[in-house]
Amino acid sequence: MVKPVKADARHAGTNGFRMSDFSLSRLLGGITPENFLAEYWQKKPLLVRQALPGFGDWLDRRSLSELACSDDAESRLVRFQRGQCLLEHGPFEPEALQKLPKRNWSLLVSGVNHLLPEADQLLHRFNFLPHARLDDLMVSFAPPGAGVGPHFDSYDVFLIQGRGRRRWEISGQTDLTTVDDAPLRILRDFQAEQTWELEPGDMLYLPPRFAHNGVALTDCMTWSVGFRAPGTREIVGQFFNYLQDQHGLGDDTGERYADPDLRRPAHPAEIPAELLQWTERAIREIRWDKALITDFLGRYLSEPKAHVFFDPPCKPLAALAFGKSAARRGLVLDARSQLLFSGKVFFMNGERLETTARLVTPLRALADDRKLPPCTLDPDLLGLLHTWYQAGYLHLGEEH
Repeated sequence: MVKPVKADARHAGTNGFRMSDFSLSRLLGGITPENFLAEYWQKKPLLVRQALPGFGDWLDRRSLSELACSDDAESRLVRFQRGQCLLEHGPFEPEALQKLPKRNWSLLVSGVNHLLPEADQLLHRFNFLPHARLDDLMVSFAPPGAGVGPHFDSYDVFLIQGRGRRRWEISGQTDLTTVDDAPLRILRDFQAEQTWELEPGDMLYLPPRFAHNGVALTDCMTWSVGFRAPGTREIVGQFFNYLQDQHGLGDDTGERYADPDLRRPAHPAEIPAELLQWTERAIREIRWDKALITDFLGRYLSEPKAHVFFDPPCKPLAALAFGKSAARRGLVLDARSQLLFSGKVFFMNGERLETTARLVTPLRALADDRKLPPCTLDPDLLGLLHTWYQAGYLHLGEEH
C-alpha cells in the first residue's frame, strides 16, 4: 500500500505558486533525494500532498489551447466515441478546439518547458536526477469525467495536479495486455488497487510500467514530468545509424564485393560461399570501444527533437560587447538546449566539443546549473559561448 505524504504547506496561499517558493524537500514530502532514489525510484509510487502549494495558475484551458495551435508545440487530442479511442495530432485550429463537446476528450501538449519559462525552471528543479534522463514537461486538460483511459508508461513520471481535481487509480498489476488497434496503450483489463483524489499542488510519482487511470472530477489540468528511457531496439538502431553517418559505413567509396573468378553455379538460388565469407569479414572489421559509444550517446542524448528549432538573436552583439554584457548579466541556456558531458568531452545539441582543461570547470557549471553567474569570461570560453549565443543555444541573463 502507498501511503500519502503531506508536505509542509505553511507557504500555501491564494496568490499562486512561484518558483521562488520551490522546495525540493517539500516536493518529495520531506524525503531526501537520496532516500527517494533508494526507496522509490523505479520501485514504488509516492503520493505527496501539497508538494507545490498553490500550484496551477500558469496555464488554463484557453492558454493551453493557444499552445496547441502553435507550430512550435507537440499537441494531441484524445477523444472517445462509441467506446473507441481516437487520436489527432496538432497543431489545431482555434475554432476546432472551441467547438469540442463537454465530455470525453483530453488535450495534451508536450514540451511545455520549451514554451513557458516557468515550466522550464520547474522541469530542471528535478536536477536530483540526471539531465540526460529528463525528457519534457507535458500539460493536459480534460473536462469532468474525461481521461485517456487506463494505461501504463515505459518511463518514470511525476504527475503534478494543476487547476481542478483528478481522481487517480493505480495498480501494480503484471497483466499489461493492451486493447488491440488502440492509438494509446490502453489496458484491456485494469484492476485498480488504490485510489486518490488530487488537488492543486499534489503530486504522484509512478515508476515505469505501473498501471494508472486518471479521471477529471472538474475542469482539470495535469502537469507530467517525463523521463527518457530508450529501449534496446531504439538505442542499437540509432547506434548503427551513427556508425554509418560518422564513420562512412555503407558509403560507395569503401570496398565493394567483387567476384572476378566467378564460375557458373550448380544452383543459381544458392547464396555464394564467397559472398558469405566477404560479408563476415566486412562485419568483423567494424570495431567500437567505450570512447566511441560515449561519443554516440552524448550526441544522441543531446540532439534536439526533430521539431525543435533555435532562434538566433536578430542583432547579435559582437564578441567584445557580448563578453561585457555577460560579465554584467550572466548567461542562461536556452530552454531547448541540452548540454551534457562525459569527462572532458562536452555535447551541445548533438555536437561534440573537446576543450582545454581550464574550461572544464565553467562548462560543467553551465551544464549542471544551466546558467553562469555574471563573470569575466576566459578568452577561449568567450569565443565558444559567443558562437553558441549566435546560434541561439544560450542567452544573456536578465538585467539587474
